Amino acid sequence: MTGTRTVAETSLPGLRLVRRGKVRDVYEVGDGHLLIVATDRISAFDCVLPTQIERKGEVLTALSRFWFGRLAHVTPNHLVTTDVGRMPEAVRHSADLLRGRSMLVRQTEVFPVECVVRGYLAGSGWKDYLATGEVCGHRLAAGLRESDKLPAPLFTPATKAEEGHDENISEARMREIVGDEMTARLRDISLALYGEAESYARGRGIIIADTKFEFGLDAEGRVLLVDEALTPDSSRFWPAEVYEPGHSQPSFDKQFVRDYLETLPWDKRPPAPPLPPEVSAATTDRYLEAYRLLTGKSLESGA
Repeated sequence: MTGTRTVAETSLPGLRLVRRGKVRDVYEVGDGHLLIVATDRISAFDCVLPTQIERKGEVLTALSRFWFGRLAHVTPNHLVTTDVGRMPEAVRHSADLLRGRSMLVRQTEVFPVECVVRGYLAGSGWKDYLATGEVCGHRLAAGLRESDKLPAPLFTPATKAEEGHDENISEARMREIVGDEMTARLRDISLALYGEAESYARGRGIIIADTKFEFGLDAEGRVLLVDEALTPDSSRFWPAEVYEPGHSQPSFDKQFVRDYLETLPWDKRPPAPPLPPEVSAATTDRYLEAYRLLTGKSLESGA
């Protein structure tokens, strides 16, 4: 832990706030571009917690930059730069605050679905399987255990919610929302991205159990990968060396926070309870370790 200050919320002079999500503040920059600022907020069970996680915004930004670069051959993305010095003047006015936690991106029309890919049976997928034998319309074999690797990765979309709960949906429901052709296209891109990332990460000692992608259409009608990519917020990262199906796994992601919250008498509705300092610090350590393992280098403060 470095003792650096956390960022709970931003207010940038000269820039119009477009939206404040669970974790990110998004500003209009002009000329078809947005500024996405990753704060140190953390959400769990779709509630924003009152405790910030030190350096979390830096990890989300740096890991997204890493994956956008590594997976650009699979599909184009919206990233222009994470270098504040190369951003418009109105952004540079707040450089000290934004350095290491902001992305200048192309503006897109974002599809109103999250493209979730599951390679292992965990989380809400495990709960659905226990209740119905299915995961988002996919019938699975009987007798599977928690954290089992699936015979093949499953595409399991969800609705998006800035507030409240995301909802798992079937592929058929997604087709009703975005159409047959686009559903097939987004499914194929998502499975290809997951396949490339999962293979790479396993070689670095991390199992990507599942992840979610978001996509949008740019002004030229191209499908771009947007938001974040394969971070501890959007994925389940498990240490490969201790993987053992039949129970929940240790993780490098915010499952650690969810597990702590499950021990509390909280109904998972706002307001969320604060995290004790030791849980917050341990979460920072896990996020930084995920970055180190995946990229092969430590994240310098403000990088």
